Amino acid sequence: MKIADLYIRVSTDEQADKGYSQRGQEELLRRYCEINKITIRMIIFEDHSAKTFNRPEWKKYLLELKKHKGKTDLVLFLKWDRFSRNAGDAYQMINTLRKLGVEPQAIEQPLDLSIPENKMMLAFYLAAPEVENDRRALNVITGMRRARKEGRYMGLAPVGYKNRTDDNGRKYIAPYEPQAGIMRWAFDEIAKGLYNTEQVYKLARQKGFKGTKSLFWFAIRNPVYCGKIFLPKYRDEESRLLKASHEPLITEDLYYQVQDVLDGRKRSPYKLKVASVTSLPLRGFLVCPECGKILTGSISRGRSNTYAYYHCFMGCRFRHRAEGVNDQFLQELRKYIPRSEMTTLYKIIIQEAWQSQTAHLQDDRKQLLIQIKDIESKLAYIRDLLASRQIEPEDFRIMKSDYTAALEKLEVKLNAQKDDQINIADLLNQGIDKLLKIDCAYETGTIEEKRQIIGSMFPEKFNFEKNSLRTGRVNEAARLIYQINNELSGNKKGQNGNKSILSCQVGMRGFEPPTSSTPCWRDTGLRYIPKGVQIYRLE
Repeated sequence: MKIADLYIRVSTDEQADKGYSQRGQEELLRRYCEINKITIRMIIFEDHSAKTFNRPEWKKYLLELKKHKGKTDLVLFLKWDRFSRNAGDAYQMINTLRKLGVEPQAIEQPLDLSIPENKMMLAFYLAAPEVENDRRALNVITGMRRARKEGRYMGLAPVGYKNRTDDNGRKYIAPYEPQAGIMRWAFDEIAKGLYNTEQVYKLARQKGFKGTKSLFWFAIRNPVYCGKIFLPKYRDEESRLLKASHEPLITEDLYYQVQDVLDGRKRSPYKLKVASVTSLPLRGFLVCPECGKILTGSISRGRSNTYAYYHCFMGCRFRHRAEGVNDQFLQELRKYIPRSEMTTLYKIIIQEAWQSQTAHLQDDRKQLLIQIKDIESKLAYIRDLLASRQIEPEDFRIMKSDYTAALEKLEVKLNAQKDDQINIADLLNQGIDKLLKIDCAYETGTIEEKRQIIGSMFPEKFNFEKNSLRTGRVNEAARLIYQINNELSGNKKGQNGNKSILSCQVGMRGFEPPTSSTPCWRDTGLRYIPKGVQIYRLE
């Protein structure tokens, strides 16, 4: 009497669609063994795909056969697609089983493999399920590419989005708070360049970002957030970005700015280190008076209180209480607060500075238009070459893909410049009050906000000498405010003086506008002011 092992395999879709339940297969196999007087040694239950033989239960069974060689004669299964859906792997496994003295057989598709002609039928039985699998996979790929071309995101929603289903049963992704807000903030911070990506990730974790560092890196590289879907290369189609149907979290321009930062094409003037200690906002901004290195800071614990210190390291013993240094800096900061009665003059000065500093944007716009026109001419040229058969279609597709991607990026930057056109007058009307309260903003702000104020106003480090804080070069706008405050406060009675930083755009009572023949002082950087002009304090 022959001895057989029963191999019963199902997959989730087959179990639901075709009725290949494990109990049904077991019942048919047992009945076959009973009719043919075959002894059942063991039953193997498998719930795994048949694309390969890398299946948990099958690998265990194969090890058991090698340990107990000659214990069984047959391995029985219902059909050959239960055994394998890959013809090449199936032939190799049949040879392996034969070497172990085991003959594989399908009870509903019986074959005597000792007869050479039956190998043709075996090839058909093994190829049919493989063809079915390949057709199913092809249909899935085609369907997914069609969905992407329609702008639909496929798969599990990225961080900041959630999978939804509309009333018609179609799936889509929608923003999901608070993760969506965290991702917007992360893109903004990376584009600013104040913190490196590692620091932004740590701050995002503090804000509630749920995910690993690798997931964060994948997210900030994902064009889904700017309303684009990546279509990978397939056959004759080149890879490209398509417009998505879901709601974007950020603009395309911001996405490309972040990619420039990550690729190293955008450099920032300085980077701020993450400072988690609120009592040490100046950490990293102070220069040691003894060795010239940058001071760090730490907290010392006493019996009943804690004390913050700025101190040096690497052998230098300099240290100073942080409280006194912080108070000195706050007093220094108040020197740069505009006087409330001078708001009109400050608006004029800032507006002039804005116009001079943004004049290059028109040149940038012209340069972008030149680059766009150049790429469009190249596209037209390669089309002519293709039409005249001077280049191959494959070469045309590669060049077209490269030029199209570059053209799309330039157009996004050009559109972003249009969107960035700011009405500075409206912003000044809204922001001048905040500028008058910069000390309050500094005192009540978070540690990151404090360090942003410091970094924006003071591009250079501070010197700390003889227990006194000495600031270096300051922001141009802050320097003008400080100079105006000092000079106007010393000339309250309208005496003659050389106030070279006042703009002639402010009307002066009792005087005619200066002409080109009028002798002038030096260039102030804003306007020329005639000699002998009486300077009045603006009330």
